[in-house]
Amino acid sequence: MPHSHVVKFVGRSNELDDLHQELQKAERVAISSTVASVTGMGGIGKTELALQYALKFRENHYPGGICWLQARDIDLGTELLKYGRVQLNLKIPEDIVEEEKIAYCWRNWPFSGDILIVFDDVTSYQSIEPYLPPNQPRFKIIVTTRRKNLAQAFVPLNLEVLKEAAALELLESLITQSRVQRQLEEAKALCQQLGYLPLGLELVGQYLAEKPDLSLIQMMQRLKSKGLEQKSLKEPITKVTAQRGVKAAFELSWEELSNQAQQLACLLSLFASAPISWLLVQQCLPEEDEEDLEDIRDTILVKLSLVQYTGEKTYQLHQLLRQYFQDKLKQMPGAEKLKQSFCKVIVRKVKSFCQTYTREQVEVIAPFIPHIAEAATELQPWLENEDLIQPFLTLGLFYRRQGFYKLAEPWLEQCLEVSQHRLGKHHPDVATSLNNLAGLYSDQGRYQEAELLYQQTLELLKQLLGEHHRYVATSLNNLAELYRHQGRYQEAEPLYQQALELYKQLLGEHHRYVATSLNNLGLLYRNQGRYQEAEPLLQQALDLTKQLLGKHHPSVATSLDNLAGLYKDQGRYQEAEPLYQQALDLKKQLLGKHHPSVATSLDNLAGLYLYQGRYQKAEPLYQQALELYKQLLGEHHPDVAISLNNLAGLYRHQGRYQEAEPLYQQALDLKKLLLGKHHPSVATSLDNLGLLYRNQGRYQKAEPLLQQALDLKKLLLGEHHPEVATSLNNLAGLYKDQGRYQEAEPFLQKSLELYKQLLGEHHPEVATSLNNLAGLYKDQGRYQEAEPFLQKSLELYKQLLGEHHPSVATSLNNLAELYRHQGRYQEAEPFLQKSLELYKQLLGEHHPSVATSLNNLASLYKDQGRYSEAEPFYHQALEIAVQQLGEDHPTTHLIFGNLIELLHQS
Repeated sequence: MPHSHVVKFVGRSNELDDLHQELQKAERVAISSTVASVTGMGGIGKTELALQYALKFRENHYPGGICWLQARDIDLGTELLKYGRVQLNLKIPEDIVEEEKIAYCWRNWPFSGDILIVFDDVTSYQSIEPYLPPNQPRFKIIVTTRRKNLAQAFVPLNLEVLKEAAALELLESLITQSRVQRQLEEAKALCQQLGYLPLGLELVGQYLAEKPDLSLIQMMQRLKSKGLEQKSLKEPITKVTAQRGVKAAFELSWEELSNQAQQLACLLSLFASAPISWLLVQQCLPEEDEEDLEDIRDTILVKLSLVQYTGEKTYQLHQLLRQYFQDKLKQMPGAEKLKQSFCKVIVRKVKSFCQTYTREQVEVIAPFIPHIAEAATELQPWLENEDLIQPFLTLGLFYRRQGFYKLAEPWLEQCLEVSQHRLGKHHPDVATSLNNLAGLYSDQGRYQEAELLYQQTLELLKQLLGEHHRYVATSLNNLAELYRHQGRYQEAEPLYQQALELYKQLLGEHHRYVATSLNNLGLLYRNQGRYQEAEPLLQQALDLTKQLLGKHHPSVATSLDNLAGLYKDQGRYQEAEPLYQQALDLKKQLLGKHHPSVATSLDNLAGLYLYQGRYQKAEPLYQQALELYKQLLGEHHPDVAISLNNLAGLYRHQGRYQEAEPLYQQALDLKKLLLGKHHPSVATSLDNLGLLYRNQGRYQKAEPLLQQALDLKKLLLGEHHPEVATSLNNLAGLYKDQGRYQEAEPFLQKSLELYKQLLGEHHPEVATSLNNLAGLYKDQGRYQEAEPFLQKSLELYKQLLGEHHPSVATSLNNLAELYRHQGRYQEAEPFLQKSLELYKQLLGEHHPSVATSLNNLASLYKDQGRYSEAEPFYHQALEIAVQQLGEDHPTTHLIFGNLIELLHQS
């Protein structure tokens, strides 16, 4: 037997046991002996496994001896006869042919008991067949070979590369445990770079042992720079069992390949170190016969363990074999053609992908991502100019649509850089690159960076295509969308209008882009509270979409959602509900029940029910939406965070604070993880969690969160933004609850001024802000200052939302409460009655606002000593509160306390 030169044999204990078990199974006897073949690629450790097996089991299981025969490049007959004469001391007759001499050796084996015969490094079954022992169970045979399925008589034991833990253990045995542990992450990366191949690890380990000052990072850099030509991999410093370097080991297999097999192996090396779809391989070689390619793959490359079958028509190269074949490709005459073909196939695949990234679609696309990345990086020079940006855009969109913005960013930045470098700064694809990167920055809340890129896109398109082009219209629309999200409504409006006019002029009045533009302008007016202007635009967008695309189209569902949202804002709940329901049903019908757009519709409908106080109907819809998002997009996605936030909001309104808090916290943590700590959506989550703590009276926990939200919005959106006004209002509300009136007042005044400045004097938010400031004055007893604000608020609501809206009912209630506190009971009563009637009419008999209104009317009667009239209203209010909000809600406690007080007084 040869000597084993390994310091420590690791990671193969299971394989040793499996090998021993196979050799002991009599039922596996074939061609007269129990035979096991150990197969695998060069450097995998086949010889070492056979050697370690022989050393481990020779004393107890092979008293008849062990015969080790080197099968490559040696005359086996001569070697076996020499073994018989020298080791077995046999007197072999000279007057018989070689075949009979071999049989004589086996027949006259002098030692009793089982015998282990090892044929090492067998190239073909035919090369060893004449020398196999006779049909006697005592002979146990191990064959090591690179060929899979050497013969039907052999039980194959296919060796895989080492697991990470075993690879690290092998490295530790060569360069010491302390050195590996000091650089553990680098050691893991080095093992991965070597593909966990035992021969590679052993050679590199020897090299590192000779160079104690060389860091593992430097070693990886040398390997990356020189590949298989790096000194450590070329030849052993000290003896190893394999006796060859990695490249020399692979060379033995290469020499056995036909020209066609070599070409196929080199083509495979262009793909990434990941499973490869065989269909892509076939498409790269369109002139080759499909069946011939399969035969080369199966009967040569797979059989020689050069290519691994990974299942479902996919195959993979080992990292080091891939490097070896890449080196061979450089010397191949048709290399350029192969690279061009690879790039064309990848681009064609990229263009076939659906742009909606559900989890199911992500799972379909994900296996291709490493190969697309290879085309974008290593093979970029072979991409045609017209295809140059496609791989980059696909990679960026793949990660962006999943909410992995940090992974998307480098691809989209490279897209811009590469397109500018190759195509020049004045090219339509550069404009596309700018636009996509701007969209990513906008998603991340990096509005200043996004604005600059959108503006550059617009200017470039105008310069290249002229002022009158649909791409210019689209660019105007994108910039307007950015301004709308920033609350810069006055800047957004003319851009939207220009885009709409351009679309109409270029594409005609009846085009889907016109419908989209009408929709966007309608949404802007909705944000501004210009509901009368928004409604006809959203209605036109819906009608036009139906006319162009038919009533059964996803875009129709989106238009229904938008119009329903407008009706919801106006308190036209009965009109909103059927539209939301139609949108949901349409999406389910067209997209299936398991689609992100269905989850969005569920969220929208649940939000309507929340507004109406129909909490029991809202909760299952919010829960379904959340589960769908998780199922389709994964647990870590921005839409999941928003859905968590929505469900938490429902629980907060119900007073289910203990259930709301962990959901708000999860939403906040998820947004920070996905979007970074500096994002408007993070500020929104801070606001929501702060409001929850305020509702609970946990003022010390609430204040820093509300302050952080305000500071973050100022930083990201600027001092002049509606969201800043909202945050000022929230913080002021906290101060008001604490009786810190002097601190609250300037915040409420600033909030009111901001809303007026940004949204105009006639906007629902202005009315709400007037109401909040009046509430502060009322709590301070500044009734004369409060009254005109409440009256103005009521008039604005009526003017903007109509006489029949919940906000009008709330405003009537607040004005009545002011009159009650002033003792102006006759003026208060009709207002409270009207408020109660409106709530019942708009929200139903069992809404928490109805309970509040009943409570206030009862309190008015109590204050007047009309106890018999007050008591039934308190009871009704309490029943609704308990039913809708639960016994532990602050509103329930308030009503119960009022009832007890009434009973004491009466």
